[in-house]
Amino acid sequence: MFKKILIANRGEIACRVMKTARKMGIPTVAVYSEADKDALHVQMADEAVCIGPAPSAESYLMMEAVIRACKDTGADAVHPGYGFLSENAAFATKLVKAGITFIGPMPHAMTAMGDKIESKTLANKVGVNTIPGHTAAIRDPEEAVRIAADIGYPVMIKASAGGGGKGMRVARNDDEAREGFERATSEAKSSFGDDRVFIEKLIEEPRHIEIQVLADQHGNVVYLGERECSIQRRHQKVIEEAPSPFIDKRTRKAMGEQAVILAKAVDYRSAGTVEFIVDAKRNFYFLEMNTRLQVEHPVTELITGLDLVELMIRIAAGEELPFRQSGIRLEGWAMESRIYAEDPFRDFLPSTGRVSRYMAPPETDNVRVDAGVREGDEISMFYDPMVAKLCSYGANRDQAIAHMRRALDEFLIAGVSHNITFLAALMAHPRFVEGRLTTNFIAEEYPDGFHAADVPHDNPLLLVVIAGAMHWAYQERAARISGQMPGLERKVSGTWTVVMNGDHHPVTVVSVEGGFEVVTGGETFRVETGWNLGDPLFRAHVNREFVCMQVERLEVGYHLRHAGTRVDMMVMSERSADLLALMPVKEPPDMSRFLLSPMPGLLVSLAVEEGREVKAGEELAVIEAMKMENVLKAEKDGVVHGVFAQPGDSLAVDQKILEID
Repeated sequence: MFKKILIANRGEIACRVMKTARKMGIPTVAVYSEADKDALHVQMADEAVCIGPAPSAESYLMMEAVIRACKDTGADAVHPGYGFLSENAAFATKLVKAGITFIGPMPHAMTAMGDKIESKTLANKVGVNTIPGHTAAIRDPEEAVRIAADIGYPVMIKASAGGGGKGMRVARNDDEAREGFERATSEAKSSFGDDRVFIEKLIEEPRHIEIQVLADQHGNVVYLGERECSIQRRHQKVIEEAPSPFIDKRTRKAMGEQAVILAKAVDYRSAGTVEFIVDAKRNFYFLEMNTRLQVEHPVTELITGLDLVELMIRIAAGEELPFRQSGIRLEGWAMESRIYAEDPFRDFLPSTGRVSRYMAPPETDNVRVDAGVREGDEISMFYDPMVAKLCSYGANRDQAIAHMRRALDEFLIAGVSHNITFLAALMAHPRFVEGRLTTNFIAEEYPDGFHAADVPHDNPLLLVVIAGAMHWAYQERAARISGQMPGLERKVSGTWTVVMNGDHHPVTVVSVEGGFEVVTGGETFRVETGWNLGDPLFRAHVNREFVCMQVERLEVGYHLRHAGTRVDMMVMSERSADLLALMPVKEPPDMSRFLLSPMPGLLVSLAVEEGREVKAGEELAVIEAMKMENVLKAEKDGVVHGVFAQPGDSLAVDQKILEID
């Protein structure tokens, strides 16, 4: 077994690998950029080495710096996690030459499977189902148009060396094929240093199903069932689960056997994932093979009881798999929600800044949290915005959903925007609960973006009850202020009106042993709680049903979040509530003539100059954030009257770029 493992990564996956290494009694080494000097993975490791400045191209992607760190610390093996150098065959080769073990597949397997064009050619050769398409690299936009027309729209333009949704564009006509080629090649070159793209037929109503495989150095290859990864946004997975609610035993066996055939064809050794796209009739087609650990590996671990990181380490050390295909059992149901620093109410734009509050739900047999962030950490624009992965487990899918919904309610993050509200809304969506999933789910269900109105609460009175109970607690404390004149002490009436979304809800609150009794809407609610003033989580049993609600006292009123719903409420006397309805509403300033940066990022290009006439739909600027290029287009005809930023500038959210009128 290895004496010391260096983890060539950061964030939650670095922490995840360290947990297993610690369990196995193997010391670990962290590498970090200057931006990550105080990061959680640095604190968790036994040793840590700084390998460069904040940009990943100058730190986490610097092969020589990582190898030097191995030699300086005596690490005899490297676990690459996912992303960065995890699928870089040149890096694995350099490690081998330096006498350091790469905890992953052999370089030739990464080379064969890492290129989408070559991998499809090989898959065809060994009898694995593939999608119709043109797998040779496309030279220019006009060739892209010709090939797309031959295949038949819609098509997908994809980077050959791509992954994670980068370098991918859907085209439904010639114009979109031209623009998609330009954007895909640009993103591919920026992200992977390889601008080759290819085109394949877009499968309608697709589901994204992947097979986890394990292969040792002794010729043993097994598959560990499937994961459903259809809930995606812009080709980035959002929710994954195992098993799939769509795949039957026959299809699982067929997909698993094809995955094993492909792994054997490249003499694969390690954990890997073969991704398929599946149509409505359960026909499945090979997409790609990820020659590394997947982000969503915990759901497979939960239903198999296996530690995939440990198995990767043992395989790399030359050990044989301790089981065969017949010994693998899939039990229960698991789900994973990816928690990102992004704002779902602003088209999921990345959010950066300091995490001022971080409270994860308690881990149990039914809840698992893989995190790389803690309270006080900085979410940087330089890296992926993932904060944590929240996993749930149950005997069946309904139980896994129920555990996930409760855990999301208990997950508190402040200081940066996050997608927890959106994840909670997905978990409660009837179509998701039924398991009617496709990779177009989010685009179909939220065509105009995600809004607070998209998340109606199952029981709005529950919000009213908690607001009333909180208000009683704050008023009771205020009534105990010292120095009050005898006979004129402040009294808590307990009778108020809760104003929520313009509706008035009369409430009567009485303090009882162990909590409160709240009467509203003709119903009586018993609230049993040990909540203290100022606690951001209001945990209680309301009529014996457990509730965890995120709460915040505002200057006037309260902010509540629960089950995907977030709402500002005020609790006041009936007379005050009547007068409130007469108050004028301050209108926000008109910023419609300005092009504002929708996210923090780098202004890559500016297509117009002052005095230029522009037409609606015309490209104005391109902003890069989190290695993704975002094209900003004119919403109306007009003339550019002002230019406030130049290419190369780092932009803040809502920073002015142009004035068009």
